[in-house]
Amino acid sequence: MNFEINNLIRKNIQEIIIANKQEDNYEIKFRLDKNENSLGSPLPKWYNRYPDFQQLVLKEKIANIKNTNAENIFLGNGTEECIDVLYKCFCEPEKDNVIVCPPTDNRYEFAAKIANVEVKEAVLLDDFQLDLVHLENLIDEHTKIIWIASPNNPTGNSMNRNDIELLLNNFNGLVVIDEAYINFSRQKSFIQLLIDYPNLIILQTFSKAWGLAGLRLSALFANANIINALTVIKKPYNINTATQELVLKALEEIGQVNGMIKLLVEMRQALIEVFKEISFIEKVYESDANFILIKVHDAADLYQYLLSKSIAVQNVSHLPLCENCLRITVGTEQENTILIDAFADYLERF
Repeated sequence: MNFEINNLIRKNIQEIIIANKQEDNYEIKFRLDKNENSLGSPLPKWYNRYPDFQQLVLKEKIANIKNTNAENIFLGNGTEECIDVLYKCFCEPEKDNVIVCPPTDNRYEFAAKIANVEVKEAVLLDDFQLDLVHLENLIDEHTKIIWIASPNNPTGNSMNRNDIELLLNNFNGLVVIDEAYINFSRQKSFIQLLIDYPNLIILQTFSKAWGLAGLRLSALFANANIINALTVIKKPYNINTATQELVLKALEEIGQVNGMIKLLVEMRQALIEVFKEISFIEKVYESDANFILIKVHDAADLYQYLLSKSIAVQNVSHLPLCENCLRITVGTEQENTILIDAFADYLERF
């Protein structure tokens, strides 16, 4: 494969990158160039100053945990920003296309529609694995990105690594692997393969295993040339000071996070075994995430019944291969018990 990143970047973005000049490397002691309120703020910390736009300290900490380099990290205000900036950088509106693999996260397609980029669909096989033949047939000279979620949402399974590496070896565009649920998976992250594949991009989030959904922070891992391009065109202060400080503090508690992951995986497996014994559940899909996909006789009816009990789950019946399926998040022990009791009550209706 002959991969050249500059062949993928939009021409107008290349011009912006060339024109961009980094601030001279001087030690700045007196900041009189940003028009901030120099007297401070009503808050205890000096939030009157703009945040570190390069997020250097936070990136170094994340790099240490992920066993990679800070130069391979882009931080986004949620995964949505990471998705958006990839479209801005690489996809020419009304010309380029991307490929998604439904049933999967709808944000890839939603963002493409906003960016006015064509979306092609390579529906997964019946076992929720990639349909490589269909994928190959969809790729053309204008295909810039293939989106793959592994573990996948809403199915919960991890994709076959050999299939993904085959794509990486033979596709001249970008392969983006969304690893939002990788901490719950039996599969290893693809981060360590960045050195082997210059067209590999990995998305991870602090909203799931790290329990920081309210802070809206996600990380994009890629080769340094891609990171540099994305950094030039991102919003200048996209990660606020409070988020950077709080995430740095959370990263010191990796032991607690690992304990939560272990417990969630144990509860996931326990729920799977319980679900297998419930007669109206026709199929329980194995999961590498913090949720479980089940197939029932009438998903709409069960969904409405659970709502009447103040229990919210996700009805994904409208998605390909997911007819009469519900996606259920692993809750607290109390929430899981309440759900199981609700299932028992629902069963008594028949």
